[in-house]
Amino acid sequence: MPPNERLRAALAAGGWTHATLAKEVEVDPKSVERWVNRGRTPRRATAVLAAETLGEDVHALWPALRQSRPARAVSPELVALHDQRADVPTSAFVDLLTQASEQIDVLVYAAVFLHEAYPRFNDLLRERAAAGCTIRIAIGDADSPNVQQRGKEEKFGHGIESRCRLALMHYRPLIDTPDIEVRTHGTTLYNSIYRADDQMFVNAHVWGVNAYGSPVWHLRRSEEGGGMFDTYADSFNAVWATAAPIEEH
Repeated sequence: MPPNERLRAALAAGGWTHATLAKEVEVDPKSVERWVNRGRTPRRATAVLAAETLGEDVHALWPALRQSRPARAVSPELVALHDQRADVPTSAFVDLLTQASEQIDVLVYAAVFLHEAYPRFNDLLRERAAAGCTIRIAIGDADSPNVQQRGKEEKFGHGIESRCRLALMHYRPLIDTPDIEVRTHGTTLYNSIYRADDQMFVNAHVWGVNAYGSPVWHLRRSEEGGGMFDTYADSFNAVWATAAPIEEH
């Protein structure tokens, strides 16, 4: 395979070597050498971490990763199951929330990938609110011991705290928008939840694994109710009740 010149340029621009990038993403330097000189494509989760480290788009560095693996449905409420969040394009999250007409709920620690990959994300939320949606956004409190512990468990250190503060910066312009409320929470986050009316993406959290490397299931609420969808919806409501509204200044 031909060398990966885009990756080579990104390394050079940031002053990275094969060894320093390998240490950051916890692989052998020979693996990075093969990515560059032989055009090898790393595992998706490793590629996402490497791209984030370099400040590059993962699909620009490794276009082959654009091809999402097929999801598989196994129950009436489970529309699709994806091995990891990195398999789900940001456009799928955007499309899900764009379809909402009544309710949008987002429960995360940071999920800054939404704003980074889709700069109009705040505009989308404003448009949905103007169309009659009630929107609730719960992000992690960077000073919470649970957030800080998650950083240690995922070997992300203070990075997750920084990303929570970055998420707050992204959402702060929305706090005076009618029908949009943003709060911070300090709960142990077992799952990230992205709800749009009767559909929902649930990003499971796995100990020691970053959220982008953990599974996502797409749920659709059954007419009977009382199933998995409602379990996660109730979980969101329980966290929301403990969350604190952010101040305007």
